[in-house]
Amino acid sequence: LGPRLPQGGSGQAVVSTQSTGDSVMEEAPSGGDSFAEFSTYEDFLNSQITAMDLYYLEDEELARQLVELGYRGSGEVLKREEFEARKQLAEASRLSKRSQKKSLASAGKELEHYPFLDALAKREEANKTGKMTSIIFIRDKNARGQEISGYIDYAHRLKTEDFEPYFNGKKRLLPKLSDLSFYNWETQKSTSNATPNYQVIADNASGLLFKNKRDRKIVNVDPKASRPGDNSTRVPVASQGQYTQVVIYDHITRRKT
Repeated sequence: LGPRLPQGGSGQAVVSTQSTGDSVMEEAPSGGDSFAEFSTYEDFLNSQITAMDLYYLEDEELARQLVELGYRGSGEVLKREEFEARKQLAEASRLSKRSQKKSLASAGKELEHYPFLDALAKREEANKTGKMTSIIFIRDKNARGQEISGYIDYAHRLKTEDFEPYFNGKKRLLPKLSDLSFYNWETQKSTSNATPNYQVIADNASGLLFKNKRDRKIVNVDPKASRPGDNSTRVPVASQGQYTQVVIYDHITRRKT
């Protein structure tokens, strides 16, 4: 006897219940979009074969052939070449995500005893991917003992500078003349610079403002303001004596869809 394979009116293979004689399609698990989880094309086909299929077909290879032809299985019909192409894309995506995680300067660092560095680490990935553009206000003394303060575009600094020495504790993050804003309280030297993320608005009656270039939202860094602006939060950071004052303004970017 050959395989017990009832045929439906559409020409697709169906499984039939013994008790009622009604023909019903047995739901098979879909392969989904995670092609990297399947080692071979045969594994992908097997994922869409049910125990009921094997009972009626009595041949695993035949069951795979029917899935490949689109007669069985609830997942997407893919030829071997298409599967291999999708699998390569999935693997490339997985490796890219792993590489991105490894590329974080804060990865693997023990920072729980360093609140400021820990705060930077928690924001590093979001600032590198563009989901967030944080502005860091720092007030402290430079190597000459002069008090300086300024606002740093964290996302921009991450792209233009190696942060490994900061997270390793070998360097201290301080404002530079090239940052969004810089002021030396002893020499009274001040600078302001636009960055790829922010435009500086210095001639405002209520004080210094920063305009995000992506969503055009204003970040108000006035500590007396009730709130810093839409999609923005003001977070004072304890520095345990490492800095005179640190405040982080987190701005969540809302992309237009």
